[in-house]
Amino acid sequence: MRSALQALAWCLALFGTPAARASFLAGDLLDTAADWLALFVIFVVPCVVIVLFWIVHVLPEKIAHKRHHPQRDAIQTLCLLSLVFGGLLWPIAWLWAFTKPVGYRVAYGTDKHEDYYHEMAEKHRAGELVDEEIAHLREDLDAMEAKGALPPKLKTLKDDLARIKSTEAGERAPKAAAKEARA
Repeated sequence: MRSALQALAWCLALFGTPAARASFLAGDLLDTAADWLALFVIFVVPCVVIVLFWIVHVLPEKIAHKRHHPQRDAIQTLCLLSLVFGGLLWPIAWLWAFTKPVGYRVAYGTDKHEDYYHEMAEKHRAGELVDEEIAHLREDLDAMEAKGALPPKLKTLKDDLARIKSTEAGERAPKAAAKEARA
């Protein structure tokens, strides 16, 4: 009796189930969904892939800009060439953006792009630089001048820093004399 019930249960399980469907959609709705999915894959997915490809290939340029890399323009050119050559040059641009240009510092006296000094000049004029940053800026400009002629804007910045240093020294001298007189 028990084996007969098991056999009946197996027969009902095998033959009593409805037909299986591969989709929850049926008929024309399935065809419409497939048409829209095909259009999405044909038009939207390539656009998204192209945008992501472009964003990834611009990253080295953004990194070089953020780090004030002195060869930022060359890295930008390499990124554009990498777009043309299907991404083959992108790893080189990525590595170049993260390297510290030691040879550039030896040749030109700095390892920063000229825009860095223009930004520091604006901060200096706004009074946002602390004394250590001003001293470091003076040292960098002196090293650049020792290696060769400074561009006119950087020469102006160096003169401004020298003028401020002399006025600070002029203000400190009377204060130091007054302290000595009190002692």
